[in-house]
Amino acid sequence: MTRDQVALVQSSFQSVQPILEPAALWFYDRLFEIDPSLRPMFRSSRQDQARKLAQALAIVVAAIDRPETIRGAIESLGRRHAAYGVRDEHYATVGSALLWTLEQGLGDAFTPEVRDAWAAAYGWLAWTMRRAAAANPAAVMSDGAGTPA
Repeated sequence: MTRDQVALVQSSFQSVQPILEPAALWFYDRLFEIDPSLRPMFRSSRQDQARKLAQALAIVVAAIDRPETIRGAIESLGRRHAAYGVRDEHYATVGSALLWTLEQGLGDAFTPEVRDAWAAAYGWLAWTMRRAAAANPAAVMSDGAGTPA
């Protein structure tokens, strides 16, 4: 990511923060609309999931200019998600739902440059998670509940 992209992600996130938890609910609504088969992967309530997503986004955005400080946590997240049954193709669906949610929350402020910056940030996040999951075949070979098959 360029410095300008980092600045766009961080400044646009400040605009979303006042509506972050409702926006996270929109995200899950959109995610399940795009791919209803993902719904069973989420065992906690929609509100709990939205809260977790909001917290994770805040942490990632705050440190996106220092990716080395969060890389280990992102890799761990990727391994956990693989154990839940997340597959490579799910990352594109999540990215689509995330960008749609940001567009809803930012309205006219979701310019092509802001969209590209968020796509780059999510691209790094997804790549890091997928790489960590691929390096841990035991997690990928699970039954989706984290139990080895």
